[in-house]
Amino acid sequence: MSWQRLILRVNLTTQNCHVEPLNMEWAQQYLGQRGLGSKYLLEEMNPAADALSAENKLIFATGPLTGTMASTGGRYSVITKGALTGAIACSNSGGKFGAELKLAGYDLLIIEGQSSRPVYLSIENEKVELCDASHLWGKTVWDTEVLLSAVDPQLKIASIGPAGENLCRFACVVNDRHRAAGRSGVGAVMGSKKLKAIAVRGTRGLHCNDNSHACNEIFQSINIRLTKRQGYRRNGTLAMMDITNSFGSLPTRNNQQVQFERASEINVEAMQTRNRNGHTNLVTNAACFACTIGCGRICKIDPAHFSIKDKTQYHGASGGLEYETAYALGAACGVADIDAATYAGFLCNEYGMDPISLGGTIAAAMEMYETGILSDTDTAGIKLEFGSAEALCEITELTAKGKGFGQQIAMGSKLLTKKYGCPELSMSVKGQEFAAYDGRSMQGMGLAYATSNRGACHLRADPYGHDFKSTGTGGKAEVVKTSQDEVAFIDSTGLCLFTGGSGWSISDYCELVNTVCEGVWNEQRVFETGERIWNLERQFNLQAGLSKKDDTLPGRILEEPAKSGVGRGLVNKLGEMLPEYYRLRGWDQDGRPLQETLKRLGL
Repeated sequence: MSWQRLILRVNLTTQNCHVEPLNMEWAQQYLGQRGLGSKYLLEEMNPAADALSAENKLIFATGPLTGTMASTGGRYSVITKGALTGAIACSNSGGKFGAELKLAGYDLLIIEGQSSRPVYLSIENEKVELCDASHLWGKTVWDTEVLLSAVDPQLKIASIGPAGENLCRFACVVNDRHRAAGRSGVGAVMGSKKLKAIAVRGTRGLHCNDNSHACNEIFQSINIRLTKRQGYRRNGTLAMMDITNSFGSLPTRNNQQVQFERASEINVEAMQTRNRNGHTNLVTNAACFACTIGCGRICKIDPAHFSIKDKTQYHGASGGLEYETAYALGAACGVADIDAATYAGFLCNEYGMDPISLGGTIAAAMEMYETGILSDTDTAGIKLEFGSAEALCEITELTAKGKGFGQQIAMGSKLLTKKYGCPELSMSVKGQEFAAYDGRSMQGMGLAYATSNRGACHLRADPYGHDFKSTGTGGKAEVVKTSQDEVAFIDSTGLCLFTGGSGWSISDYCELVNTVCEGVWNEQRVFETGERIWNLERQFNLQAGLSKKDDTLPGRILEEPAKSGVGRGLVNKLGEMLPEYYRLRGWDQDGRPLQETLKRLGL
């Protein structure tokens, strides 16, 4: 089987590293990655502990298909208590780092304690050591990768930038220059531990249950279904912007509107069309380890643009705008400058910040500025007006570097708006900012936001098709609950969720998992495993102090009707959907799992 059956445990307080057996009984129950990492987290730490304390743990987890030839088999997750939310955090990343960790011989890497000085972790198969990182502290992610790769170009590196070092609440962990475990502040937890980077080289290989030839045939027969899906490869995720904008579910100017009148200036066509200087934003697409989709964008910014004309390091190509980034740094802030949004996205990659939470927080600050809650004195002269590309770039730079009013933005929108007495302006759930879908025309997504264990998230459920067909609430609770369980399973395999969006079925996942895991994995087991993971995460949150009151949406979404689009005149009807959702989950009216539910799932 493709499990290495080993955990690498690193205690930063004692500076001790040792290897121990993986709990295979837990692997049978929770599969891997998100599920298995969450099980270890709940078992090993007190969920009530402060996210930035030594008591919190940071787990890098692979899945049973990570490192295999299965398409997109390069995923890994970072599991911890989130610095942004205080809830369980599981942030998923692609690139090549996850596969390299698996090939080095480890299914999970568990980081505990806190170092008294900056360190980085060096892993070369069984050779593991903590090294001094004082020369790296303060460096960007890009510079850190260059410096560590100079030692060995084969190293795969995951690191934090200055945002993580400065404990920005939405700092992320970045690998392969522009791939990130992006949400919930996992980078701030890594920064609190004074762990700058993890550098891995792995050559141990993997073995499947079946013979290699048979496994390869299975992998390739399923992979080929993705090579026939050209949408992600040709347009990336940014193609979604035209869909949501026309539908009326593109959050604009801090969710005050649901359509952006200048969306055509930051959409796929804008990325692919030459501007007045003859410059094309898009350079090419990019793929992660073993990926046959290639959804990533590699882009350039016009060197003549105001925001970078004197900054030659940004004249080259790097990770371009995805839909969520274009929404957060574009429509959410009313900014229609694709170069400015791309530049701000570059800064997120370079300094290690989640662009969704950054954009959502800037959008809240812009509304605070325009309503007089924030003054020029507060912002040190930055005119945080909706639509200002200059303000977007300037405040992003300050946030990345932990300077000026950027230090306030780094708190995230929940703490920022609370500080200034206007918490209703934070478009977040459990402290995590909305993704690029408004919950009024998309009722199911509103329910998904409210019930997501890691705070507002577009990747914890799949109500898209149902929402685009109907703005009513009928059937939404069942769709959200069922898809949450399915997604929890896929997140635990080591594969990317985009495989489902590109045509794979549950039977495809079962066939792949059966090649690398013991026992029989069928559709029933898929959904039971996903349900077990979801309830485990809920148990963590309940013990952390969260409750039914946190399963809600901002007043703007519940009380202010959408002004345009298909959902014009609608608010989110969470009150109708939540009781049904709790019933389907086997929870009581306060959102606590019933004893029979816990017993049935072995919890």
